[in-house]
Amino acid sequence: MGTVKVAAIQASPVFLDRAATIEKTAELLAKAAAEGARLAVLPEGFVPGYPDWVWRATPWDDHHWFARWQDQAVVVPGPDVERLGKAARAAGIYAAVGVNEREPEGSTIYNTILYFGPDGRLLGKHRKLMPTGGERLVWGYGDGSTLTVIDTPFGRVGGLICWENYMPLARAAMYAKGIDIWIAPTWDNSETWVSTLRHIAKEGRQYVIGVAPCMRGSDVPDTIKGRDQMYEGDDDWLSKGNATIVDPEGEIVAGPLIGSEGIVYADVDVAFARASRRKFDPTGHYSRPDVFRLTVDTRATSPVVFEE
Repeated sequence: MGTVKVAAIQASPVFLDRAATIEKTAELLAKAAAEGARLAVLPEGFVPGYPDWVWRATPWDDHHWFARWQDQAVVVPGPDVERLGKAARAAGIYAAVGVNEREPEGSTIYNTILYFGPDGRLLGKHRKLMPTGGERLVWGYGDGSTLTVIDTPFGRVGGLICWENYMPLARAAMYAKGIDIWIAPTWDNSETWVSTLRHIAKEGRQYVIGVAPCMRGSDVPDTIKGRDQMYEGDDDWLSKGNATIVDPEGEIVAGPLIGSEGIVYADVDVAFARASRRKFDPTGHYSRPDVFRLTVDTRATSPVVFEE
């Protein structure tokens, strides 16, 4: 398979503006591809933006924020997914794009990763299994049907979103899928998060790409009611980034990038990842299935089931 370049794109969305953020996504994918990247990963909830206000507002006092965010969510499938696919195709790159997903006939929003191929096809999606804390006010729960891995010419790509990565059983389920490049889009800016990325890389013996948005209060438009009471301009960081790429031995090979927009690149060699599992394969020779066993329900769940 050889060595390929991957990219963690640390940027600010055009806050709660789906069309403009998709346009920016296309520009960022083109830039990463021009630098030779074959895979690009964008932050959690990038289109049309992570709902940061849930950590600041009093519950139920944020209706106008939620209503605008819901209106700008990405319907899957739909024309905005096609636009994102077109952007990946124009760049000729594999892309993992964080979106806020709404089903065509639904109102619930899901925290979702969309995977696109360089031909523009939607290859798969993953919905965050468990929103964290205040996120539960705005996001629904994913299920096991979207524990997705995609095959590429340079290895298997998959991962989890933000604090899903702290769920040991979810990690084990994904490790069992033979991931070579693990993606971890997030909102977590802490120094501890970088340690988490290193642990996952060492535990799963794969490359890990972590990336978050880079946003200040000034990135929130003043046309949104209550902006000045919620956010205080340039000195009020919503997210400082922390884009980091780690190798299968847990060593940082790029980043962390903190406090500015940018793209972090690294060369990855899937043969190195697979060879490193000779020492420790968490769901293979090191797993002791005679002692431990994990059952994963991969069925889609729905409150309404229509039967013929």
